[in-house]
Amino acid sequence: MKTILTIFFIFSLLSLSHASVVDFCVADYTFPNGPAGYSCKKPSKVTADDFVYHGLSAGGNTTNIIKAAVTPAFDAQFPGVNGLGISIARLDLAAGGVIPLHTHPGASEVLVVVQGKICAGFVSSDNTVYLKTLYKGDVMVFPQGLLHFQINGGGSNALAFVSFSSPNPGLQILDFALFKSDFPTELITATTFIDAAVVKKLKGVLGGSG
Repeated sequence: MKTILTIFFIFSLLSLSHASVVDFCVADYTFPNGPAGYSCKKPSKVTADDFVYHGLSAGGNTTNIIKAAVTPAFDAQFPGVNGLGISIARLDLAAGGVIPLHTHPGASEVLVVVQGKICAGFVSSDNTVYLKTLYKGDVMVFPQGLLHFQINGGGSNALAFVSFSSPNPGLQILDFALFKSDFPTELITATTFIDAAVVKKLKGVLGGSG
């Protein structure tokens, strides 16, 4: 037992000797983004502006097929969040707007409604559906990797801010993956049981091929 404790103590000291003492890692956009995020900007080149982002003050363009817009402040737009395990985005939903079923492979999400009424929900891995209508000031959480959605539940514009547990949460929209890609129609019908005519119609609407 004493030998085990001694070995544990030694490895603990070695671990502490390599512990990071860096306060932050502001993204250096002169280098490419990698699996671990962006490289760190030299501390001498970091300014207060790196920790401030003004891009969420204006609403996004909702004149599109989903009548919605997501304005991100991820590490690619906001250098100060690089390496911090957090990010944020603005969600604008016009009347009838919807964010279709989608997942964030790299992060959990917290949504805060600022204006309007939003119906939101997610599907757990055992296929249980959790739905709620949210109003101004309401908050809902969406666990990492689970399919979820948001729909404008009222007749006027809705606004929400969403935060993530990653500076780069990732995104895959189910409808776009199926019907805005070159995924062959016969394979979609075989794997989803959706009629081929419906698949082709949806591909026509969203611009897919195959």
